[in-house]
Amino acid sequence: MSLASTAFDQTPQQNFFQSAPKEAHSSGGWSPYVNNGGTVIGVSGKDFAIVGGDTRISVGYSISTRTQTKLYRLTSKCVLATSGMLADTIALQKVLRHKLTMYVHQNGRELSTPGVAQLLANTLYSRRFFPFYTFNVLAGVDNEGNGVCYSYDAVGSFERVAYSSSGSGNELVQPLLDSQIGWKNQKREGLIPRDELTKENLVGLVKDAFTSAGERDIHTGDFADICIITPEGIETLKFELKFD
Repeated sequence: MSLASTAFDQTPQQNFFQSAPKEAHSSGGWSPYVNNGGTVIGVSGKDFAIVGGDTRISVGYSISTRTQTKLYRLTSKCVLATSGMLADTIALQKVLRHKLTMYVHQNGRELSTPGVAQLLANTLYSRRFFPFYTFNVLAGVDNEGNGVCYSYDAVGSFERVAYSSSGSGNELVQPLLDSQIGWKNQKREGLIPRDELTKENLVGLVKDAFTSAGERDIHTGDFADICIITPEGIETLKFELKFD
């Protein structure tokens, strides 16, 4: 055996491969999720709750539809407002409707609004390893007739709040709600306590919030649906936003 071949045979094979150039592996940028945009708002009053959402569904700079509601009536005293991925929104709505229908058949009555809030949290948490790509606000009235509003994260952590917003226009809407409902950092006299705000006051404020968001957020626009929830039932309003 020649000296050259002996030297070659003694070269560690792994060193040859380690010295070879490595190419970065990429998934191609594919994602199972897409954010279809939109903004939702929920506000609770003394004996009522108001929840709203715009109707624009978009992908990037393209508008898929201008008339898709983001409000889903779950019971006679409870409405869910959801933005995010439309496919997951519809899937989540179907799961909740199925569970609530089974509850009515088994118990002969509707689930209370706090119960629906917990059901939604459990449903979101059950999908924590592959979450629903949804941004949820739940509003309604409880069994005592008090207005309630719940805010959620993606995997079901939730809290009862006086008001909440979510979606692509959240950063634009939430400061307005903090200023005009929460009175954050305002010390002047003459401010109306939140419990004394009427339905007309809050409906006007929600309309102003959607109008403001539609001016700055390209994913919020076209129309806004608003539900006014009271112990007597649910009233629905609709008004126009910007179409561009």
